[in-house]
Amino acid sequence: MKPSVTYKYHSLDDYLLSKRLDVDGMLDDGWGAHFPVKAREIDAAVLFADICSFSARTKDLSPIETLIFLNNFLAWISAEALRDGTLIVDKYIGDEIMLVFSKEFGSLDPFVDALRVGRAMLDRDALGFAPRIGIAMGRVAVGYVGTPLRYNCTVLGAPVVVAKRCCGIGEEPFSSITFPAELWAQHQLEEVFPRRKRQARDGTIFEEPLNWQLGDSRVTALKNIGERQVRTLFTNLVHFSQYAPEDRARDGLTHLKREGSYHYARYSYEAE
Repeated sequence: MKPSVTYKYHSLDDYLLSKRLDVDGMLDDGWGAHFPVKAREIDAAVLFADICSFSARTKDLSPIETLIFLNNFLAWISAEALRDGTLIVDKYIGDEIMLVFSKEFGSLDPFVDALRVGRAMLDRDALGFAPRIGIAMGRVAVGYVGTPLRYNCTVLGAPVVVAKRCCGIGEEPFSSITFPAELWAQHQLEEVFPRRKRQARDGTIFEEPLNWQLGDSRVTALKNIGERQVRTLFTNLVHFSQYAPEDRARDGLTHLKREGSYHYARYSYEAE
């Protein structure tokens, strides 16, 4: 028998179109309109990441500069995430990104893979976005949300809500990854985050120091969920960016104006 092939899906839509649905029916909204219920249930890890202090950092930027700032973040963090290859980018929500990891997508250990992607994001945060990251895991539904007029494919379930809430309780000013404490179980920090090997100028191989620590389990009230035991991985690695993303946003708009790509004109409607 030939070994099974694990496909790399570019989107949740690609995944659903290639799999048998667990539910595929229609329901009535009670007022005569029908809506579809199409989904497949899977076990998955969900990762949320957002920009620390987004509102404060963009309050002095123009709307276009804010757009540049946000898209710079999403382009960078998506590129870091997709180095892994066993995840799907679910959606962008304002200044947040939502990623999904599952054995269905080729992940051997979805929770560990999510942690390692989170680590890569924070270790390579050269511009100083300082994202906060939340992770949760469990049974989710990959399904179509909406009506025949308009729908999106997304992931739904308690792990999505818990991951989002964990994202919001990171331990500032540290870059951090927070998750339900029970997910850590028997994991060891240096197995989950192995030390990276580097080659010195003289050719010798050495291991980099591990700049990550695991916080103790603590009880935290998660909004609309209640109290949960959570743990946080945080790094003491500080990125001193000489070119902050706020400055990149301002310079980006200047560049767009210079090359003729910014066409906004202010019109006056004052009475003559």
